[in-house]
Amino acid sequence: MTTPRTEHLVLPGVLTAEQAAATVRGILAVQREDGAIPWFRGHHLDPWDHTEAAMALDAAGEHEAAERAYVWLARHQNEDGSWYAAYQDGDFADITDRGRETNFVAYVAVGVWHHYLSTGDDTFLDRMWPTVYAAIEYVLRLQQPGGQIGWRRDDDGTATADALLTGSSSIHHALRCALAIAEQREEAQPDWELAAGALRHAIRRHPERFLDKGRYSMDWYYPVLGGALTGAEAKSRIEADWDRFVVPGLGVRCVVPNPWVTGGESAELALALWAMGESDRALEILQSIQHLRDAESGLYWTGFVFEDEAIWPQELTTWTAGSLLLAVAALGGHEATCAVFGGDRLPAGLDPDCCS
Repeated sequence: MTTPRTEHLVLPGVLTAEQAAATVRGILAVQREDGAIPWFRGHHLDPWDHTEAAMALDAAGEHEAAERAYVWLARHQNEDGSWYAAYQDGDFADITDRGRETNFVAYVAVGVWHHYLSTGDDTFLDRMWPTVYAAIEYVLRLQQPGGQIGWRRDDDGTATADALLTGSSSIHHALRCALAIAEQREEAQPDWELAAGALRHAIRRHPERFLDKGRYSMDWYYPVLGGALTGAEAKSRIEADWDRFVVPGLGVRCVVPNPWVTGGESAELALALWAMGESDRALEILQSIQHLRDAESGLYWTGFVFEDEAIWPQELTTWTAGSLLLAVAALGGHEATCAVFGGDRLPAGLDPDCCS
């Protein structure tokens, strides 16, 4: 095991260099030899959280381990371009949820672009391009006439037209990263550009096209995190529900009115705040969830029920640690992470209504 690079992962009140290195080692300890990164050993792997953890490894300079995670995806991609929603302990032969969720499938593009920006490895990009292409094509087959993306296809082939705002916002981010990859390879994808523009328009102007999940904090901040809302629109959205979701000194609720704050949602909100230019508030959020850190493993508990002062569930997840490391990396100026979540080197203005 190498010594993680932690100079940009040091943040006052959040991580020291030693703590950052311990967190990276905690993720590496969970990763299987074949590259799979389950939530924790003995639990399942889903492709989205697997990719999030791999991105955190790249942010720490663990590029070989991150590449193995992406190679795992390439090796086990279904013929239609998808992955299943859950694999027991990261074992591709032990599928525990045979549904195929579109935001899970699309997120490979974010991870691959992040790895390329972290390493400059053109050979890797060439190797992963067929995987990214097939994944995006699969996802866009579930795009609806209104621009939103149906969230899942069942194992019997039945596709749902219902769209989730969080999932579609994540897909919007993935489409922009996929377009950046295509541009780097000089392989224009005009249909993807149109799809991304239609999706952004739906997110910005047509909330009725998505299932009502407004109780969940992810639906609050994900349009900002996914880059569909920027500037004054982003600020207005965050301000509108700040007091509803943020518990001062503890973090961000997963769902209202439940007295439960979660590390993943808190770190993602911090990343969205950083993207808006509000680094001070992002830092405060990250500082507020240090009560979730497990000193022994360097990982983070998923959540905390503050009315009962209870850690729940009793699990230390790689994706919670990964989301925190990515937020810290953005605040610390890690070039690839800043580019991927800040919008640098990503296509802009794909929504024809963007200037209205």
